[in-house]
Amino acid sequence: MKIRLIVIGKTDQKYLQHGVEIYQKRLAHYLPFEYLIIPDIKNTRKLSEEQQKEKEGELILAQVKPGDELILLDEKGKEFRSVEFARFLEKKMLSGVKNLIFVVGGPYGFAPKVYQTATSKISLSKMTFSHQMVRLVFSEQLYRALSILKGEPYHHE
Repeated sequence: MKIRLIVIGKTDQKYLQHGVEIYQKRLAHYLPFEYLIIPDIKNTRKLSEEQQKEKEGELILAQVKPGDELILLDEKGKEFRSVEFARFLEKKMLSGVKNLIFVVGGPYGFAPKVYQTATSKISLSKMTFSHQMVRLVFSEQLYRALSILKGEPYHHE
């Protein structure tokens, strides 16, 4: 299985980008992992929140191919403990999913058609994180989940 993390806009903070790069390298040990940045929409001041979500949604959905499974990182999604998230991933692997795509939306969330295409929504916390911080937190949790599945000593419980 291949996992992709799609995000809207580049990471401005160098320390966050460096952290994501560290986990990208670590994840390559377990499976193919791709980190895809969709450029920010230009001239957003002229767009309503709904128009911005629609434009971002079109760019997100252009990355989803038939047979891919789309999972949104959304504050209203299901929360997992790390071990539960590992089991969630394991089920996806065993079910034959070839491409599992996780998406961090823009500042206003996702367009309705993105919600309709997604098979699941996952929340990383009841707290709200910046869109840039979510990239690092998710990358670390993905690495943690895969290390749990391999029985490696990274996670302690």
